[in-house]
Amino acid sequence: MQQWESVLVSPETSLEDAVATLDREGLRIVLVVDNDRRLLGTLTDGDVRRSLLKHQPLDIQVHHVMCASPQTVERGWSKERILAVMEKHQLLQLPVVDASHRVVGLETLHGILHKKQHDNPVFLMAGGFGSRLRPLTQHCPKPLLKVGDKPILELILESFISAGFHRFFVSTHYMPEMIRDYFGDGSRWGVSIRYVHEEEPLGTGGALGLLPHDEISLPTFMMNGDLLTTLNFQNLLEFHQENAGVATMCVREYEQCIPYGVIQSEGHRILSMIEKPVHRFFINAGIYLLSPELVKSVKPGTRIDMPTLLEQQIGKGKEVNMFPVHEYWLDIGRMEDFQRAQSDISGLFNG
Repeated sequence: MQQWESVLVSPETSLEDAVATLDREGLRIVLVVDNDRRLLGTLTDGDVRRSLLKHQPLDIQVHHVMCASPQTVERGWSKERILAVMEKHQLLQLPVVDASHRVVGLETLHGILHKKQHDNPVFLMAGGFGSRLRPLTQHCPKPLLKVGDKPILELILESFISAGFHRFFVSTHYMPEMIRDYFGDGSRWGVSIRYVHEEEPLGTGGALGLLPHDEISLPTFMMNGDLLTTLNFQNLLEFHQENAGVATMCVREYEQCIPYGVIQSEGHRILSMIEKPVHRFFINAGIYLLSPELVKSVKPGTRIDMPTLLEQQIGKGKEVNMFPVHEYWLDIGRMEDFQRAQSDISGLFNG
């Protein structure tokens, strides 16, 4: 089976299963076809996130979410003609169809199959005490706790490296020497790692003031050093660049079920009864992409948390966007999270 055949799904496929295919195959597209392989539509990362923003459930059938009129090319087209269509419509993939509109291939932009180097700074926050993970963190900073056979922070580092990033800054506070000794200057991974140290905790946003502002000229990734995720950082960067904003915050959908029947009333009269309603919210996923201007606005020594910093920007009329994360994501804050990470790790990362 050719690789593109692995991204063919039926229109009755659930969004959850289609997303699993999207994440697993790495072609950044799913092709929705009928029993004769006639193309009905396509599903990309953008389609998934638009669905999540509408709070559509993951069990919805994919034909309700897909793009029903995708661009296609015909078998036999020259590379120049295909690239011209890609450039015109800003596409990374194009389904190849025959005269009966049956899928016979998938053309992908050459660059998607080869690692592209990105000069954007990546700022990893590794200064926390990890109090809820004691006694494990009694003599070891949380970012150095091993999940599988590698520290959490190394897994994060390697995820960014595999996506083509090479400029790293690490913020330290608790047991900084252990972190510096382990990662050094990054040469072991073929990247640059530099450190900023918080003498006193400055909040989740204050460490931005310690970065060398004169070297920050591109959108900067900022991520908590206790997260495991398979988030596609390239998709996040493209989203940030396409949606003018001072910052992009990654968010996760969180469900809360009220375990009782909820009564809606007017005075003493019952209007309706809803049994065990589920409320859905977006929560902060601890991953950001920040404009250079925002990074430079935080002065050295400022104590501020990221939500407050972003709320200040919103209050000034600046645009702060959100980017729903449908990929694997785990905040290793409690012992049960750490134990879950140990069981999940084998299926997440290679090598």
